[in-house]
Amino acid sequence: MRPLLLVDVDGVLNPFGRATPDFRRYECKIGDQVYTVHLNWRHGARLLELALRTRAQLVWATTWEEHANEWIAPRLGLPELPVIPLAPGPKSPSVAAYVRGRPFVWFDDQIWEADEEYLRGHQGVGEFLLVPVEPRRGLTSRHLETAAEWLTLSGFSQGP
Repeated sequence: MRPLLLVDVDGVLNPFGRATPDFRRYECKIGDQVYTVHLNWRHGARLLELALRTRAQLVWATTWEEHANEWIAPRLGLPELPVIPLAPGPKSPSVAAYVRGRPFVWFDDQIWEADEEYLRGHQGVGEFLLVPVEPRRGLTSRHLETAAEWLTLSGFSQGP
């Protein structure tokens, strides 16, 4: 089974801390709301490289839902990605329903012990790695390497 790379936006690709020079500011209009995001185009290239290297599928796991394909993906050079439809409340039940036994890595700034307990105890959830991201800093190379190592060592990455 092809593994999944689940990616959140706010706090992961759009950090809450002071933007460094490699981030660019964008204003995104969704309905009547205007959101300011700071995105680093390198994140898109690094996520694509990770997906290719590990033969994993990138998937949005964000409250942006389909709006991530409209506003975030093009600014990061990502193709349109599948989206996990999120029910109100914690994301873990929606993630559990989506993965259907496929191994996955989940990059999120709001992953709690309760999420891990829920996923480990939920029938139909296979092997997974939760990668907590510090929301003021966002996604780093270390997060991506951690994911690559886990997918490779666990045998989920089928390699070239």
